[in-house]
Amino acid sequence: MNRRFVIEAVMLAIYGQLLMPGRQVEYLIPYSTILELYDMRESPDPVMPDPEEDVHVKEKIGELIAFFEEPLNKKKIEKTIVTPWKKSSPILVNAETTLTIVYAIDNAQFGEAFDPVETELLLTAMREQAPILTDQLEFIDKLIEHEVPVQAFDIEDFEFAVEEDISV
Repeated sequence: MNRRFVIEAVMLAIYGQLLMPGRQVEYLIPYSTILELYDMRESPDPVMPDPEEDVHVKEKIGELIAFFEEPLNKKKIEKTIVTPWKKSSPILVNAETTLTIVYAIDNAQFGEAFDPVETELLLTAMREQAPILTDQLEFIDKLIEHEVPVQAFDIEDFEFAVEEDISV
């Protein structure tokens, strides 16, 4: 059975091991997080604190953008961004990993407690009944504090999260 996770696109660039999970995984990616990749690539602000890591991650961001801009992938994404909450056809990364782009819409359901991207991650997780995978511990803390009914995993616990007997 596929494991499904809601994730920001940049996490796939930062944590390359997510693309080689060791079993079938589908990542649900809010479209707005793909747009953020372009901003991160062009921004003089670092993505990572270490300068060498920052250069490497920005290269990976460029590669991920190029992947999304490949004609077939781009066509799948463009078909998605016409209707709110529409999902793309699966985009195959390799034999184990597929990406599904979700045209998530921030509806401010969680007020000012969460930023727009966090809200889109939450709403996608709720709609798809899939856990969130993140490296933002303060985001996980806010989920707990506000008693949001979604499951979230720290990327450090990725191997645990893909185990078969974990219930969503």
